[in-house]
Amino acid sequence: MSGTVGRIAGACLGIAGLALLAGCAGDVTGTTSALPSLYLPLTTGTAQLDTGAARDMISAYRRNRGEPALALDPDLQRLAEAEAASMALADRPSQAQTVRNAITRLGYASANANLSAGYHTLAEAFSGWRDSPPHNAVMLDPKATRMGIATAFAPGSKYKVYWALLTAK
Repeated sequence: MSGTVGRIAGACLGIAGLALLAGCAGDVTGTTSALPSLYLPLTTGTAQLDTGAARDMISAYRRNRGEPALALDPDLQRLAEAEAASMALADRPSQAQTVRNAITRLGYASANANLSAGYHTLAEAFSGWRDSPPHNAVMLDPKATRMGIATAFAPGSKYKVYWALLTAK
């Protein structure tokens, strides 16, 4: 009798395992809705950066290093969007100094910019900026209180995704 019970239990476990694998297979078919927004690829014309998640990620990073959180600023957001679109159109990252000057002209102090390209997700961009001393300094600027962040997708370009993170006081 114990042999029969063991075979039945083994069969039940096998069926449960197949059901579990079948459930996982649904996640591999190209749907990305189950992914947190920081891992969503921004390599399509319809993909949108989750600016709230970006603010939360950068603010948590800042708080862990003793700096205050950042608030999304509508003017910096519009400028970040324009800058990302401009870089995508030109197929190359811009010079940060030009963007810092534009931020200052809007009346902000302590203007900084991370302008980059080639990161396909928010997580990749954040990791790349964190690992680059000049980009990391922008994220951790103790004077910064506000931010704007945007991406632009350029399908025929070398980098595909262009990024603009702007911070200021």
